[in-house]
Amino acid sequence: MSGGLRKLSGDSGSGRTSAVGSSWLPPQIARGDFLRFGGLGSLSLGGLWLGQQRAAAAAGVGNVSDGIADGSKTRGVTGLQPLRACIFVFYYGGPSHLDTYDLKPGAPSTIRGEFQPISTTVPGLQISEHLPKMARVMHHCAVIRSMHHKNRLHDSASIETHTGRQAAQGDREEFAPIEQFFPCHGATISYVRRQLGLAVPHAALPFMFHNVIDVPCQGGGFLGQDFDPFRIAVDGAAGSYAAPELSLRAELPIRRVQDRLQLRAALQPGVAALPLDRYFEKASGLLSAGVVQSALDLSRELAEMRDMYGVYPQSGGMGTAAALGESRHMRGQNLLIARRLVESGVPFVNVFDFRQQGQNWDSHAQNFEQHRQYLLPPADRALAALITDLEQRGLLESTLVVATGEFGRTPTINGTAGRDHWPDCYSVVLAGGGVQGGAIYGASDSHGAFPSRDPVTPADLAATIFWRFGLDPAGHVPDRTARPWKLAEGEPIRALFG
Repeated sequence: MSGGLRKLSGDSGSGRTSAVGSSWLPPQIARGDFLRFGGLGSLSLGGLWLGQQRAAAAAGVGNVSDGIADGSKTRGVTGLQPLRACIFVFYYGGPSHLDTYDLKPGAPSTIRGEFQPISTTVPGLQISEHLPKMARVMHHCAVIRSMHHKNRLHDSASIETHTGRQAAQGDREEFAPIEQFFPCHGATISYVRRQLGLAVPHAALPFMFHNVIDVPCQGGGFLGQDFDPFRIAVDGAAGSYAAPELSLRAELPIRRVQDRLQLRAALQPGVAALPLDRYFEKASGLLSAGVVQSALDLSRELAEMRDMYGVYPQSGGMGTAAALGESRHMRGQNLLIARRLVESGVPFVNVFDFRQQGQNWDSHAQNFEQHRQYLLPPADRALAALITDLEQRGLLESTLVVATGEFGRTPTINGTAGRDHWPDCYSVVLAGGGVQGGAIYGASDSHGAFPSRDPVTPADLAATIFWRFGLDPAGHVPDRTARPWKLAEGEPIRALFG
């Protein structure tokens, strides 16, 4: 995908704990059987940053997985090195593009709403007055103003957002659990680069997002449970993060676990390795590493850094909609954990801003109050902090940050001062990862209703992410029947990079 790029030169100077399952166990092995067989107890989250780097160097990030990945496809077009990491921030419920990154101050009051535009570090690029911190980092960002798809309901829209494909069951909400079919972005990347042997190739936090059911787009899909993300849960009451079911029991220290593994090997001399053996080996590595485990410990961060991302008192459960969001006082810290995970060597991190549908960005009523009071201030602070923090640590150029909802909101304001679902046109923010800072790709019409130039789809966004990791979006992955599927059906937005 090319064309449509507006480059604006900027100032270059300027609750409930979600259960965490054994997502890396094969589906035919029950977690209880695994624990009994190996006597491991539970496992602690770990990751070997040095080990991951050695694995990547040994395998060659630019040339992996049956020829699907080829770093030259990225370098040859843009001169950029493939990404080291991606942080995908999902604003569940659907922010209003008209009140964030695509304001229409010249439109009638029934469309433009209450918010005013403000200038940013990029001359000519204006965003909402309730995004003052993002206004100071827009020279690191690009805005896609022509994202669109056809799904008007949360579940199907979320599925297309996270997989780049229309849900097989069409545009509908799910009222009973169904199996996920298409894999999410992180699962696809993990599968294609599986021989790298990364301890934690993909993490997701701080819970699984949920409508009537956990929306089926957050795991490995037809690639299998091996490629589900490593799930990290927030404890809102304690203000901390953990992988509870993977924590080592106090009475079973790592030394005893390793002794048991050695004894098991000694009792099976000459016996061919079992499929389960690689899971024991991975478990041992996770237990002994501790690098990613340390990434979850926010006490290692200076108070000033935590405050930069946003530290808030625990919400009292009063109010409506977003005011009731589970652990919403931890929204800023979620992005700090994401940075710490990337710094520890995790290549793909999903961050789900809210858990429960109806207690999120879904502003059917009181859109402006909800955005002004509950939604935008923490999001503004946290995303700007993440971009600034990555840049100061020298990680922004190699880390792509994606910030999006599943759709936008209607141009017309309804009778309860709200905006309804609108997938026909909305905005996505990209930062880092070689993106041209200050760029605007595509455009919406005068009412923000439809793309007026260079429309973009979630398939194009998926292709862009894969391409920037050095993967060929036209390469294939097999489903469980061995049917090949392209990594993505769209085209990379090459004009935004280089």
